[in-house]
Amino acid sequence: MFHDEVSLSLESGKGGDGAVSFRREKYIPKGGPDGGDGGRGGSVFIEVNTQLTDLNHLASVRELKAESGVPGAGKKLFGRKGEDLTVFVPRGTRVYRQAGTAWRLVADMTEADSRKRVLKGGNGGLGNVHFATATHQTPRYAQPGEPAERAVFKFELQLIADVGIIGLPNAGKSTFLSIVSDAQPKIGNYPFTTLSPVLGVVPYREKRFVFADIPGLIEGASEGKGLGHQFLRHVKRTKTLVHFIESLSDDYARDYSTVRNELEKFDSGLAQKSEIVVITKSELITDDIAEETQVKIEALKACLSQSSHLFSRHTISAVSRENIKELLAEIGEQLSEE
Repeated sequence: MFHDEVSLSLESGKGGDGAVSFRREKYIPKGGPDGGDGGRGGSVFIEVNTQLTDLNHLASVRELKAESGVPGAGKKLFGRKGEDLTVFVPRGTRVYRQAGTAWRLVADMTEADSRKRVLKGGNGGLGNVHFATATHQTPRYAQPGEPAERAVFKFELQLIADVGIIGLPNAGKSTFLSIVSDAQPKIGNYPFTTLSPVLGVVPYREKRFVFADIPGLIEGASEGKGLGHQFLRHVKRTKTLVHFIESLSDDYARDYSTVRNELEKFDSGLAQKSEIVVITKSELITDDIAEETQVKIEALKACLSQSSHLFSRHTISAVSRENIKELLAEIGEQLSEE
């Protein structure tokens, strides 16, 4: 199962207590205080691991704790520092901290080398050696270590890709990605074959672009219907969209509007992204429906938004590879303009 959102409790380490101790050696019965300081508690860090593509490794975790500092000891021995806790996440993860009933964004891990401290370990307490004075030479007090910090965090993954492939279920998104990239998505001739976003790296001339196959959207996706609500957030970080419409659909304009409406309802900014609209599975357009197909294409052109344009060749076929290179070239030009 693909997990792109998890919540868990994190806790830093408590500082070690300072020690109350007095020097006791032969012939020195009253050697004075020698209690050492406690060690600092471990902090909690969030760090990007580029090998991760989801949050599955955190899905069954309820809480994680950094190590507490070790108390000080006699002979002015300092306690050992507690080990830090590092929580690894995939690139594109947004980290929220619970504040009452709300969530406050504390980190947006968009860079490959991102590392962020979210909880600080408690400082170690001072040993009694620090509290000796001329008038109070045998202090029997040491400072306790500072308490740990504890909070509930939510991790929300938003895939980072150059191109987001969108459309209704069974529009041919996965098949296209499988032939132009190194991705191996599950492919089948039924709705919702893709149950999680799939990333693929597509070489184009001297560049390499990352494509994301977003699971099929249906009417009501922005309200939680189907699979769309769970994955619409992954469209947010893409630079441009490629919108697939199946050639055998009864109404291209209706299919286009259905997906566009869900994008706008979820986030009005998504509807402003540049978009290339493509009719897929052209191998299914036989001579007897060619004229009807052209009528549907003209109706589609009439309802395109200002940020969208129809692919210059109109149709592609992942089966026969028709116009695949031409589509990649158009996408490359679109990205160059962004």
